[in-house]
Amino acid sequence: MSTVRIWIAAAHDAAHLNGGWAFVRAGTGVYGAAGGDRRTTRARTALSGFIASLKDVPEEASLAVVAPRTDAMVLHQFLKPPKDAPTEDLDLRATLAGALNGRTWTLALGDPDALTPFTFAVAWADMASEKAKLGGAFVAAIPKTNLAKAKGL
Repeated sequence: MSTVRIWIAAAHDAAHLNGGWAFVRAGTGVYGAAGGDRRTTRARTALSGFIASLKDVPEEASLAVVAPRTDAMVLHQFLKPPKDAPTEDLDLRATLAGALNGRTWTLALGDPDALTPFTFAVAWADMASEKAKLGGAFVAAIPKTNLAKAKGL
């Protein structure tokens, strides 16, 4: 069984309610994408990004996920369900629960000071949030030329 590494980040502008997400994935080749939306929350943005990162990942692959602390707190609920079940974003939570069902996966906090795929994803999430503020909902692949510059891949 192979391991797919996923570095994921979300960004949210509380004043304008726009959010963006980005991920970099390695293990089945290197791939990255970014997306965003208007009138959203940080949690919804993080969930959307994680769902997008799992697209086309073989079901038998284990996952090693790295995320910022704020996003990791949202995603951790899928490893250890909270005492009180979440009441928001139930549509995304159901989709993600289905995608994670039967998978082996780990979750770690990213180091914001290290030049890694994690910091690359954080920068792209910030850009995605700004793009969503100006143009609305979108999803786009991160160009391979940009991915080639990410340290640690």
